[in-house]
Amino acid sequence: MIVVTGTKRSGTSMWMQILTASGLPHIGAAFPGIWEDSIKEANPRGFYESAFRKGIYFATNPHPQTGAYIRPEQCRTHVVKVFIPGVIRTELGFLDRVVASLRPWREYSASIQNLYRMEDAHLAKGGPVTVEEAQAKRPKIPPEVEWWFDNYELLRDMVVRRYPVHMCSYPRLLADPETEIRRVLRWLDREEHLAAAIAAVDTGLRTQQDAPYTSEVLNPEQIAVMDEYFDRMHGQLGLSAEFLGRANTLQEQLESRFLTASKPTCSCQTMAMRPEQ
Repeated sequence: MIVVTGTKRSGTSMWMQILTASGLPHIGAAFPGIWEDSIKEANPRGFYESAFRKGIYFATNPHPQTGAYIRPEQCRTHVVKVFIPGVIRTELGFLDRVVASLRPWREYSASIQNLYRMEDAHLAKGGPVTVEEAQAKRPKIPPEVEWWFDNYELLRDMVVRRYPVHMCSYPRLLADPETEIRRVLRWLDREEHLAAAIAAVDTGLRTQQDAPYTSEVLNPEQIAVMDEYFDRMHGQLGLSAEFLGRANTLQEQLESRFLTASKPTCSCQTMAMRPEQ
């Protein structure tokens, strides 16, 4: 499969729209369930999510209700959104290509909180679950810590399992859609569909670009590591051995403080990245 991944609110929906516009078959509905009524404002053109957003593995394939099973060879060119914890669960045979979208942690934090407010406002009017039930299912850690955990885990998983990945900066995509989309479509051998793919981008939909967000749980040194990670990925600068050492240290610090409030997603919590990987 061609897997689109990232944290929530990182540009994954836009990449689904782009790749679907290029003619690739997709898995997932534009507005699953009640989303068109509840949180459409967050993504007016659709989310394109399915049960596979949690991973393509034994709990989702075969389908728990129908028993339908998807084999890797049946879906080599299908595009599907799988959030980062799900990619780590996904069987390697389905990871033919991974398009990973990365958004600055401050924007992510403000955006995910705004999404929750929209959902709560809709549920307060009467929905399938109560506001309290929805809130109980959300992460119990600050959004900036969740951002770091997800991105660190993805980085470690890419290094360990070595599947093909194209890392895309969300701000870079919106600043120069033609260049960024051309790179991805060339990688997928679909550059002839460039015009249609570019037409799917609406740069006016970007929110939280200037929204203030100040972490109350991270110190300046920890924030500097997170900022540098994004800057390196945004600028396609690579990760030095020295930086990986600081990233591992930050992971250990945040695990020891927040892991009991978070649901574990992979073994990276007990294995640091090494430069030789």
